[in-house]
Amino acid sequence: MTLHLLVPAGIDDPQRPSGGNVYDRRLASALVARGWTVREHRVGDDGPGRALAGLPDDALVLVDGLVASTTRALLAERHRLRLVVLLHMPGSGPFEPDVLVAARAVVTTSAWSRRWVLDHTEVPPDRVHVAVPGVDPRPLAAGSPAGGRLLTVGPVTPAKGYDDLLAALADLRDLEWRCRWVGALDLAPSFADALVERAGTLGIADRLELTGPLAPAALDAVRADSDLVVAPSRRESWGMALAEGLACGLPAVATDVGGHPEALGTAPDGSLPGALVPLDRPAALAGALRGWLTDAALRHHWRSAAAERRGQLPGWGRTAGCVAGVLNRIGPGVVHVGEG
Repeated sequence: MTLHLLVPAGIDDPQRPSGGNVYDRRLASALVARGWTVREHRVGDDGPGRALAGLPDDALVLVDGLVASTTRALLAERHRLRLVVLLHMPGSGPFEPDVLVAARAVVTTSAWSRRWVLDHTEVPPDRVHVAVPGVDPRPLAAGSPAGGRLLTVGPVTPAKGYDDLLAALADLRDLEWRCRWVGALDLAPSFADALVERAGTLGIADRLELTGPLAPAALDAVRADSDLVVAPSRRESWGMALAEGLACGLPAVATDVGGHPEALGTAPDGSLPGALVPLDRPAALAGALRGWLTDAALRHHWRSAAAERRGQLPGWGRTAGCVAGVLNRIGPGVVHVGEG
């Protein structure tokens, strides 16, 4: 079967890595491995109108949510094409509610995102499906006895909560730790510069390493040399940084937002491989990190739970299977109930 996949033009930009871009790229590869023909169409600032107009009638089209939510172009093609939206982050654009209603199906990357769609749009429940991101199997990280090698992955922006992380780390100046920040520094440059200046004032700048974005192999090497993932984000639809850390057996301390609880999950015995802390509460984040850094028994418990959780994480083949199941159910000529 042939699938037309509409993705952002910068999907492979090494300076702009994102969970959504990784998902799109890995999904396409996994679908091809399952026998699909995937024709990729990159969409820039001019929108998807031209790409959509060039597709044959009744074509099956999967559209990245960032492409779909910022334009009305999909609405004009909803009767002619079999449109499916792959929604990475709900609330990404002004036309999202109308586009999601017009789509034949919506694929979300977490159960939290599916609930968001059902609560904020009029899309029927039977048209909203979940296909969580996969992970690649990785060797277990060795971990250091003291657990002081902390890792945060994501662009240095307010949405990722780096200001709360800095405030929490400032409360831990009496302890031994180092923290790597892996992510783009130029999306909110004034914010990043202010954090660096503040870290200097607080006397912890020498314990922070701002690497910028890293290639996958380099990031894997950093994970292998880390003890704990810290994810202070204010909004996440899933939490790929958590899942990819867990694939190495790394526990995590994360904000209790969006899809973070799903991504962190539990070990088979119900144990959390880390901790969830309230949003915008640097003191709570500091408390969870202090517990990790000062309690050897807690570190052992979290690491054991992370190693068990690691075995439950889905691969990209399973993700592709979920998406393929949705696409296979959208037969030629299917029209929404209520459409003219």
